[in-house]
Amino acid sequence: MVLVFGATLTLMLSSFQQPPTLKGSWIFQGGVYNGKPDPAPTAYSLQRRYKDTTFDAYMLEKGEQPLKYQSGKYNLQPDTCLETETYSLNPSKLTNITVHYQYAFRNDTLVLSGILPTGMVVQEYWKKQK
Repeated sequence: MVLVFGATLTLMLSSFQQPPTLKGSWIFQGGVYNGKPDPAPTAYSLQRRYKDTTFDAYMLEKGEQPLKYQSGKYNLQPDTCLETETYSLNPSKLTNITVHYQYAFRNDTLVLSGILPTGMVVQEYWKKQK
């Protein structure tokens, strides 16, 4: 009886957990593109700043002002992140196209995996900034 009550209570409490959030700043740590590893750049860093449903992406270079290169909106679901780029500094085939990513949190790192509309298979690693 106690075991059944404990299992029921655990199930009830877990159903009220807050969904994960991307809110905060994340720094690009590298990725794998079509099976080829690509490390993070060393001359500058790439940062994403997530709010409730939107994000802005910046290139950060020492001694320079942050350069916004991308903006968009996202919708975080239980295992999928739907991301739509709404602005790109450079011409992009992804503007206003929703990309479906699988996501996972590994300690302080966000892993985004998916297939872009161009057919490129991507897996990116973003570390949470403190």
